[in-house]
Amino acid sequence: MLDNILLSTDSYKASHAKQYPEGTEYVYSYLESRGGKFDNTVFTGLQALIQEHLTGRVVTASKIDEADEIITAHMGAGNFNREGWEYILNEHNGVLPIQIKAVPEGTVVNTSNVLMTVVNTDPKCWWLTNYLESLLLHVWYPTTVATLSRECKKLIAASLRETADHKNKAELDASLDFKLHDFGFRGVSSLESASIGAAAHLLSFKGTDTLAAIPHISKYYGTSEMPGFSIPASEHSTITSWGQENEIKAFENMLDLYPTGHVACVSDSYDISQATDVLWPALKDKIMARDGVLIVRPDSGDIKMTLQVVLNNLWKHFGGHTTAEGYKVLHPSIRVIQGDGMNYESLKDLLQYLPRIGFSTENLAFGMGGALLQKVDRDTQKFAFKCSSININGEWEGVQKAPTEIDENGDKHASFKKSKRGRLALSKSRVAGQFATISLVGNSTYSDDQLKLVFEDGVQYRKISFQEARKNAAL
Repeated sequence: MLDNILLSTDSYKASHAKQYPEGTEYVYSYLESRGGKFDNTVFTGLQALIQEHLTGRVVTASKIDEADEIITAHMGAGNFNREGWEYILNEHNGVLPIQIKAVPEGTVVNTSNVLMTVVNTDPKCWWLTNYLESLLLHVWYPTTVATLSRECKKLIAASLRETADHKNKAELDASLDFKLHDFGFRGVSSLESASIGAAAHLLSFKGTDTLAAIPHISKYYGTSEMPGFSIPASEHSTITSWGQENEIKAFENMLDLYPTGHVACVSDSYDISQATDVLWPALKDKIMARDGVLIVRPDSGDIKMTLQVVLNNLWKHFGGHTTAEGYKVLHPSIRVIQGDGMNYESLKDLLQYLPRIGFSTENLAFGMGGALLQKVDRDTQKFAFKCSSININGEWEGVQKAPTEIDENGDKHASFKKSKRGRLALSKSRVAGQFATISLVGNSTYSDDQLKLVFEDGVQYRKISFQEARKNAAL
């Protein structure tokens, strides 16, 4: 993994030190989600990023030499700011003279608001603020995953409230925490992505098969509790290795191996209809005698039609009860998990479909893989990091990007990419999750600013536990 802060940026930023106005002393920039798929964001991931890349002495003579050699060969002579980096090494002992403020991790903030501000603390390092943009903007990824996960939780919670048998809030919450399971490890681009994204998912849920999230959370958030859980489960190789003629023996083997607790078994290796109408019913006595729950997993076919067949077959053979609202709930010894093909849209569609065929959401858990951890990008929530204020010769001056766009008809209009102006603070509304951005005048401050100091001159501040972040993100 790259371990040189000088190279952790976009190439062209190496040339920027010369481009600011003469007399520039401070450059002040901010991060926001300008909108996107959802109307809020669950801010997370900055604490790990700061701890991993920014704290302590991160500039050394060898890193300066390495960056000088690479950037000069990459961009040509005169583009590497060796003088500036050597100043940080000699005057600051290699510690970054930067201040970062941000909302606490897990905070749910309505879009188009400031989430983080960055400014240099040494007037000779004005060029450093936006040099760090590329690295700091990586918080878009965990923040977007956390936001997506929480939005899925809202969908499931609403469906449970409509169709579930238990209306006790504690029981409902306990059930909800395990309704969306992360299967995204194999679908992401790197081990680092897996650990970061899966940790973000666990702010809203407690089920994951992305094991890399656990040490990530332990290292960067110091949790004293296990933040995520999984259960024994089969895969196609452990079922098909028995041969098609022995599929029922493979199923029975799972029940014998795990006589208690939850166990999941993939059941579509050959014929999901036969598995749920013949094979599992043949093992009914053993299933219902278990001290635990068998979770049947379909993994192919049209989601809605397949689940309708599976649920009807299991209802026919295992029975259950009907809620006061008229929805069927399977016998507590058996449940279903749908992971194949799940994303936000298909989850929403399926949750609307289940009541129409007479089944409660209580019968199902859901799994999500690449759609949870990989099929997101910086534009999902339209993240941007922009300079909003500059200090020249001791005077603060607001700056702003305000493009006029030309549309497909040739007409001009203001762009959604218009940025904020001035030094910023975040005001909290009386409405949960609602905030407003305030532009500060001159050197003024805002006493109730929700942006808190998290990093300054090499030191990390206000580290938050995972439990605190999870509490901030709670519905």
